[in-house]
Parts: sequence; structure tokens; C-alpha cells
Amino acid sequence: MRRHAGWIAGTAAAALVAAGAITYAVAEDGGGSPAPVTPTAGSADAGFARDMAVHHQQAVEMSWIVRDRTRNADVRRLAYDIAQTQANQRGMLLGWLDLWELPKVSADPPMTWMGMGGMASGKDGALMPGMATNTEMKKLGTLSGRQAEVFYLQLMTDHHKGGIHMAEGCVAKCTVGVEKRLAQGMVDAQQSEIQLMAGMLKERGAKPR
Repeated sequence: MRRHAGWIAGTAAAALVAAGAITYAVAEDGGGSPAPVTPTAGSADAGFARDMAVHHQQAVEMSWIVRDRTRNADVRRLAYDIAQTQANQRGMLLGWLDLWELPKVSADPPMTWMGMGGMASGKDGALMPGMATNTEMKKLGTLSGRQAEVFYLQLMTDHHKGGIHMAEGCVAKCTVGVEKRLAQGMVDAQQSEIQLMAGMLKERGAKPR
């Protein structure tokens, strides 16, 4: 049930966004000028929403895995916070795609909207920079205690670095104000968490990879 909790939160957030986020257009322009143009399928706004939803999905999965592999309160608290935050953000991103009546998948390679489509090889399941491979995900599920904690913190540090790079791309390229603000919030929060995880790794006699 723990692993499903994040998806429940994400689904609830998606429903709220789909039901109420149409008001963002009025809020963005103060109610006096024409509403912003809906993003197209090939826009940075849609590309970021699709790609970051996938990126976040893996972070949620990693976080629920490590919560079952350690009893350390600090790591379990961090994993829970990351899982809840990223599940909720994922729901918002998918909700916007629904609102814009755009597909949640694309035939283009991930991060094409950033001009990086050819750089995301998808080798062993790592579809975008920072993402863990299928092999690494399986390994995390076999570890326990301190080993699981260190490997999770290392994987999540890499994951956050890739996520920050993508979010900065949206800040620069996206046109929907509420989405740009969400992306900037991701940058700020994940940079802070990287520093936190560096300290937690040091406490365990380890370093980021």
C-alpha cells in the first residue's frame, strides 16, 4: 500500500488541476487581456510536462523502495517527502496536459524540446539525464540498512541534478507562467535537497557519485 500512496496523491492532484486550473488563464493576465494561447504538442510547456512527469515517476518509485529497505528515520522522512512532493507535482503536470488536450506521450525522444533529444539514449531504462537504470533500480531493491541508504542518496542526488537541468530549461523556454513558477520551485527545492543529501552521505562515510 505504501508504494501506491504516491500515485493516489498524484491522481488526486491531477483531478484538481483538470477541474480548476482553467482559471489560471484569467489569473495570468489579470482578467483584462485575452487568455494565453494554449501550448502545442511540440512546445516547451508540453514537453516539460511530459518529460518531468516521467522523471518524477521514477523518483517516487525509488523513494518508496528505500522506505521499505531501511529503518533510519531521517532517510525515511526524506524519502516520504520526495515521494509526496513529486507525486503531487506529477499530478499537476499531467493535469495541465489534460487541460490543454495534449497527449501524455510523444514520438519525439525525451528532451527534444530542450534541443537534447539525441542525448537521451534510454540505455537500460535511463530515459533522461539523472535517471537510474533498470539495473540500478533492481539493485536498490536488494540492499538494506546503510547500503540502501547510501545508494538511494547517491541515485537521488544524480536524479535531482538531471531534474534541475530540465526545470531550468522550462524556466527559460516555457511560456505558461504557472508552469514556469512550478519549474523554478523545483530548482530551488531540489538544490536544497542535494545539499541535505550531501550531508547525509558524509555522515555515512560516503560521497555523491
